[in-house]
Amino acid sequence: MYASASAPGSRIDVLRNVGVDLCADLYSAAMADVVDAPDPELVRALRALSNPMRLQLLLWLREPKRHFPEEAAIADPIEVGVCVSHIQAKAGLAQSTVSAYMAELQRAGLVHATRVGKWTHYRRDEQRIAELVDVLGRTL
Repeated sequence: MYASASAPGSRIDVLRNVGVDLCADLYSAAMADVVDAPDPELVRALRALSNPMRLQLLLWLREPKRHFPEEAAIADPIEVGVCVSHIQAKAGLAQSTVSAYMAELQRAGLVHATRVGKWTHYRRDEQRIAELVDVLGRTL
């Protein structure tokens, strides 16, 4: 049904050129949307915060001395962070679940992890959180 070759200026040639031009226009429009796409780091942070428990963990870490027992701490919860075992006890979740949640928050740049002996301690990255709030305010 389709001609394998068409003479320049023939109806098939004109339709082919229109199709090529249309595809180029659609491609250009699609690429313009890519340029305006949200910051991937912001998307990663919002994805991490979309889980209610991860959000709760981040809220608890905002005031670690208020939410976690200081007498059981082996490191300063403000400077070093809160031990994952204390986070796990407060959350009432399995250690592997809490570790996975904290790893997601860390990948999103919302918390820092520090090893103290065999334990991992987490604290919020306040500078990164402030930057994300600023980007979100300018984006939406």
